[in-house]
Amino acid sequence: MSDIEPWLTELLRLNDEEEKMTDKQIKIVQAAVEIFSEKGFAGSSTSEIAQKAGVAEGTIFRHYKTKKELLLSIVAPMMTKLIAPFAVKDFTKILEADYPNVEQFLRAITVNRLEFARKHFPVIKIFMHEIPFHTELREQFKETVAVLVLEKAYKAIRHFQEKGQIIEMPAPSSMRLIASTIIGLLITRFLLAPDSEWDEAKEIDYTINFIMYGLSPRA
Repeated sequence: MSDIEPWLTELLRLNDEEEKMTDKQIKIVQAAVEIFSEKGFAGSSTSEIAQKAGVAEGTIFRHYKTKKELLLSIVAPMMTKLIAPFAVKDFTKILEADYPNVEQFLRAITVNRLEFARKHFPVIKIFMHEIPFHTELREQFKETVAVLVLEKAYKAIRHFQEKGQIIEMPAPSSMRLIASTIIGLLITRFLLAPDSEWDEAKEIDYTINFIMYGLSPRA
């Protein structure tokens, strides 16, 4: 396994606030994240997690009753204690800042999300894989992130609509189109082509220009 990554350092800090993890738990969690991220929850087994962690399979079940409990022990604290506070605190600052134009607003969002994904992508990837299949994760996302962020995003969109910088469209529809484009950038950067030659500044420019003007030539 690789050395301890930033996401694992954060996860250990979050768990230690309640109960200090043992060295074996640390190895289990690191192995589980790597395997869940690579193969998905359904395609992974506790035996291969144990093998990668260098522990007996029974050791996993002494700490976690089921494979799903192991999954939730990884994703839940990251969502409730790290991702949600980040969304509420740091991302709120981005959404509520006073930007002179919509281009600077979109650039701030895109750069912010790129940095966040760069730091936490292994766990984000698991969450993306598993949220369609686990009601607990969907509800947790709605309660801890979506509700807290969306209204602020809608307010920012309506602000730029009033200034004539975004076309009139329901704010949820505008947000969906903006978010899907930025998420597409993140997926390509960190999931589909992580080893490709990449000019991040240019790709950010392309993303922002696409959101603002589509594929039509500018007049």
